[in-house]
Amino acid sequence: MQEAKSQGSPITVLGKKLLEEELKHLLSVERPAVIQAIEEARAHGDLKENAEYAAAKEKQSFIAGRVAHINGMLAGAQVIDPSKLKFPHVVFGATVALEDTETGTPVSYQIVGVDEADITKNKISVNSPIARALIGKKAGDEVIVSTPKGAIHYEVCGVEYV
Repeated sequence: MQEAKSQGSPITVLGKKLLEEELKHLLSVERPAVIQAIEEARAHGDLKENAEYAAAKEKQSFIAGRVAHINGMLAGAQVIDPSKLKFPHVVFGATVALEDTETGTPVSYQIVGVDEADITKNKISVNSPIARALIGKKAGDEVIVSTPKGAIHYEVCGVEYV
């Protein structure tokens, strides 16, 4: 098996699915609603001092920008299915079990694309300092991550691709 080539922004299969769902929602729900809001605000007359109109136009602009951004990400995305990877070391898509060697606290992170990172779900960006420190490591390796609060020492306890 080969490692992922650097051809575009990497994204997991789940990340791509979530972006496609957001795009569908923006195009089928949000955009029609804002168009309706603009029409209703126009019906109130003077547009210069119409806060509803200004807010609706601003939201329309945001939606258009987000749609363009998602389309661009999907067009340039390199979709990777972590469940099909079988590496002993950490690469994009890996779920890595770690232990803070100072406190003994266990933690687990999945390395994902920039736009799918969500620390509340233990999904970290491939560009984050911890992910960069983990790439190429395997179970038993020690990793030192520089943070604003100082260096954190982790031991890699396991690497999975799910």
